[in-house]
Amino acid sequence: MTATFGKLQEQVLELQDGLNILQAPNETGKSTWCAFLLSMFYGINTKERDRGGVLADKNRYAPWSGVPMSGRLDCVAGGENLTLFRTTRRQTAPMGELQALYTGTADPVPGLTAANCGEELLGVSREVYARSAFIRQGGVAVSQDPGLERRIAALITSGEEDTSYSEAVELLKKQLNRRRHNKTGQLPALEAELQETEALLASQAELVRQRENLIARSAELEAKEAALDGELTALDRWDVHCRHQALRQVEDAAAQAEEKAAALRRRLEEEQIPENDVTGRLRGAIVNLNTVRKSAEKAQEEYQAAKDALDRAEDKLSASPFAGRTAEEAHRAAADPLPDFKPPRRAALLTALLGLCAAGGVGYGVYIYMKDLYAALGAAAGVLVLALIAALLIGKRAVGKARTAALTGRYGTAVPSEISALAETYAGLLSDRDAAQAEAAAKSAASQGLWQSVDVNADGILEEVRRFAPAAYDIPSADAALRASALLRKELADADKTAREARIRADLQAQQAPALPEDLPAPAQPVRDRRAVTEELDQVRADLTALRSNLDRIAGRLHATGDPLTLRADAERLTDEIASLEGDRAAIELALSTLAHANTQLQGRFSPALGRRAAEIFGRLTGGAYDGVLLDKSLRVSAEPTGAGVPRDVGYLSAGAADQLYLAVRLAICDLVLPAEDPVPIVLDDALASFDDGRCAAALDYLREAAQRRQILLFTCHSREAYHFKDDPRVSIQVLTAPEEKV
Repeated sequence: MTATFGKLQEQVLELQDGLNILQAPNETGKSTWCAFLLSMFYGINTKERDRGGVLADKNRYAPWSGVPMSGRLDCVAGGENLTLFRTTRRQTAPMGELQALYTGTADPVPGLTAANCGEELLGVSREVYARSAFIRQGGVAVSQDPGLERRIAALITSGEEDTSYSEAVELLKKQLNRRRHNKTGQLPALEAELQETEALLASQAELVRQRENLIARSAELEAKEAALDGELTALDRWDVHCRHQALRQVEDAAAQAEEKAAALRRRLEEEQIPENDVTGRLRGAIVNLNTVRKSAEKAQEEYQAAKDALDRAEDKLSASPFAGRTAEEAHRAAADPLPDFKPPRRAALLTALLGLCAAGGVGYGVYIYMKDLYAALGAAAGVLVLALIAALLIGKRAVGKARTAALTGRYGTAVPSEISALAETYAGLLSDRDAAQAEAAAKSAASQGLWQSVDVNADGILEEVRRFAPAAYDIPSADAALRASALLRKELADADKTAREARIRADLQAQQAPALPEDLPAPAQPVRDRRAVTEELDQVRADLTALRSNLDRIAGRLHATGDPLTLRADAERLTDEIASLEGDRAAIELALSTLAHANTQLQGRFSPALGRRAAEIFGRLTGGAYDGVLLDKSLRVSAEPTGAGVPRDVGYLSAGAADQLYLAVRLAICDLVLPAEDPVPIVLDDALASFDDGRCAAALDYLREAAQRRQILLFTCHSREAYHFKDDPRVSIQVLTAPEEKV
């Protein structure tokens, strides 16, 4: 390594395979070399900021000479000699430029960039490496991290490193809080809006009731006013005047009604509101679309059921001893179940050999006893014949037993009829499987056809609706636009009817109020005098004015509260949205519970293995004082003293024992989590500083063994490590000096 980094100015450090002891006093750059090595692989985190008196790496390790950060690293990775150069092109991105070459050439290493260098060469992310094999001074303790979670989950499940329990839980909690967190969130806002809407509807109902009462009272006062007007007309010839006045009022009302209808018609033309038949057709299409959608969902369920049936048929086929064969092949195999059977002959040959030996012994004995060669040969021949007969019988029996055992091991039975029955059953299972395949294919085609029909019809409906309602982005909004169009058409029809009726009334009154001559005689004297009629009429009109003022006020309040149809639609929409969000909330809570259960199971699968490996290492480091290590899902550890059986939390251990326990867990994580095919180097920065001499020696012996599989760099400010290995040629020992001196 060649570093221009912090206090290091073009300083060079050469390392060897295996265990490297790098001894140096304090403030000579040990931690700087460690940080430089990590930066060469993973770069500098430019987003990190100074906080709490701790400097960010980009500021802490800025070269003291003022020159830009840079460095060179020669290494071996994947059997290739590589040379890495990191330089600083922009002040805001120190060591942000990477050049990776094959050592001794100008050929770049393909696919190796500044962003992925460490993960490609070491096989793990920066967070995983920093929490396992990279042990800083004072940072021996193990902490959990999403990257380490993903790495552990990948090792004990499917091998995919894209899942982290803590990240998933954090996202789900954010979604849960987004819907309801105490009195904030979407649900409280919607509930408040729904409560306000329902209050408006209740207020409208009360105002309508008051308006109806006032209208009834107004009708009574208007009738009384008309009667009084009649009396006044009879008194001073107001007869003709009243008729013509009434005629003008009706004409004005007709003109206003006609103008209102014309304005509505212009609005419908400008907004291109479709006719009622088009609106009805499109709303009918939406109803049909919902029907087809339900059919598609049902077809999807039927396809899933057919697929499950196919899976069950496949499982039954796989369980048969004829699995993988056709029906014809199964029947042929049942007819000749052991075509490759070889009868054992060892027992018969052994019997024959023993018989031959017995025949020889008998013949020899007879010859010795009788001194008759022919008698001896006859006795030997008789024994030999008996032995051969016995060998034939034993061989035949051994062949039968071996054949029966072979048939039972392969088919579960040695009876030919039962083997044939198994073949017949297998042929039936093949037929069932084929029928299930056909059924699943048919259901899949039907489901896809229905969903395609839903999509095509929905697109057609939206295309027509957007001609007059561009904001309609889905079927519910399109249906709302069609409802609004139908309401406008109904309002126009009502206005046309009102205008026609007002014009008919005006024409009728014009016919009934012809011009009267100027010398019309005065009517007869009314019974009451003008003063009484006028006073009563004034009172009635004052009451009418107050009543109409109240009606106008109520009408204004009704108008201010909005259209009741719109309010009821809003209340229904809010109720549906609240129900949907409550369903989401329940689903998220179920997902959190399921995730917690799954994470507990994963930790239960990984933690024992990690605890066993850590216990082995911790026992080595402590000379057998402890024989058990327990870890929970947050990687908090406790240790079991040998023979005690009661675990002790790390908080009850001494500082040195706690560091030894954490180091054991770190080394166990390196063995179990980090890539085994190309082990990454372990870096320890004064990690043994709090160890006593005995346990330090045990740790050094263990590191020497571990260094046979991977490179280990141990930076230390003590001399005891170098003294421990002073006569060991397998360990590289270097004594570093201050950067101002020669390294």
